[in-house]
Amino acid sequence: MLAMIIVVFAVLLRILPHPWNFAPVGAIALFGGAHFRRRWAAIVLPLAAMLAGDAVIGFHRLMPVIYATYALIAVLGMLLRHRRHSIAAVGAGSLAASAIFYIVTNFAVWATGTMYAKSIAGLGACYVAAIPFFGNTLLSDALYTAIFFGLYALAERGAPEPASW
Repeated sequence: MLAMIIVVFAVLLRILPHPWNFAPVGAIALFGGAHFRRRWAAIVLPLAAMLAGDAVIGFHRLMPVIYATYALIAVLGMLLRHRRHSIAAVGAGSLAASAIFYIVTNFAVWATGTMYAKSIAGLGACYVAAIPFFGNTLLSDALYTAIFFGLYALAERGAPEPASW
């Protein structure tokens, strides 16, 4: 049931009007990696949310790269699994998730597109042009990561262990 709620939440926030790159999917991948007992669920859940959202808003050529990036972010979350979930560790994970998304997806835009010259200068121009989107990614990952990890920490204090996935 929790998985369905998270997917529906993510899909709604992706298909409703929102600023570019301001969605909870990266935070869901990071949280899932850190908390889901079944590792496959940590990877499949954000990808299911992406696929459902893309079915509504449209498919595009960078989907494989974006989906692989979210799977990598889920693996990053798995590195938090055995660490104490301090604010610093979770914050660093959120920052790393945003950076991974920015670096990988913008490299793919440069490598597969025609908008930028296939040179170091073209790659640099691509990354510079994407800075406003990176700001939104940083903010949304930080916000949603704080919400997911924070609510889980609060629930953990007052509730029994959640059902295993």
